[in-house]
Amino acid sequence: MINKFINKIIRDDCLAVLKKIPDSSVDMAFADPPFNLKKKYNHYEDSKEKQDYLDWCNDWISEMVRITKPTGAIFVHNIPRWLSHYAEHLNKIAYFRHWIAWDSGGAPMGKTLLPNHYGILYYTKSNSHKDFKFFDIRYPHPRCRACDEFLKDYGGKKDQAHGFGPLLSDVWNDIHRIRHKKRRDDHPCQLPVPLLERLILMTTDEGDIVLDPFVGTGTTAVAAKRLGRKYIGIELDPDYVKITEKNLKAAKETRINGSYVSVYLGHIRTMRDKDFKEIWENKGDLKLLDNKRYKITKSI
Repeated sequence: MINKFINKIIRDDCLAVLKKIPDSSVDMAFADPPFNLKKKYNHYEDSKEKQDYLDWCNDWISEMVRITKPTGAIFVHNIPRWLSHYAEHLNKIAYFRHWIAWDSGGAPMGKTLLPNHYGILYYTKSNSHKDFKFFDIRYPHPRCRACDEFLKDYGGKKDQAHGFGPLLSDVWNDIHRIRHKKRRDDHPCQLPVPLLERLILMTTDEGDIVLDPFVGTGTTAVAAKRLGRKYIGIELDPDYVKITEKNLKAAKETRINGSYVSVYLGHIRTMRDKDFKEIWENKGDLKLLDNKRYKITKSI
């Protein structure tokens, strides 16, 4: 029954579709819902009463947990204000793994601290580390733009640094919001593809099913296709569905020496630790499946 949803962008209400998907049938579920901050969407009123909004969120969160496999992962992206409520509900039906702080920059909002991060809640259905999928992830060494030297002081032990970059922590400050209009779709809250690619590489295998009940202009689906995964996208807005389908047609796999990686603007943004050796067998001049070549210099 799950097959009729695979690699489709479904224009409908997310709850209506989620309720039709079988139990334990997707490998990763990611949601970036409306934030209830009066954003201007074409077909959604982003100004519910607080309890109405939370009740609605609890409904689709429960469905996401139900349809995720015991080996899978559940991610929810939002501002801390709402994530604290989401966590209260999720703690009753799933197992907490991480609150990922995505340092994405913010704007002053009056009598508050500067809001400078979004959060991504990471939960699993299994409490045993042996049962759910998780892969160690590396990202590039932070470097000086002018001199290309490491920004981190290794205290005379630079030669011991990993050849690509450090292992990922729960604070992500190397992936940025989409600021240039030429790289944005007509959507008020578009996420960058490398953000989703990182989550996908961290918790799924090639051929796994990734679901997004608020797919917007297709970030999650595009990331899944680029990494050789299957996708299920749900979206209420017909205009966003059209943009998603256009973006999916343009999406190409990003695989180097047989290993999937996240590539953005000619640089590897994320790779699995276990794939490093295989990727670097042809270090220096690396080739993607679409025959693009670009230079990437080994750090040490």
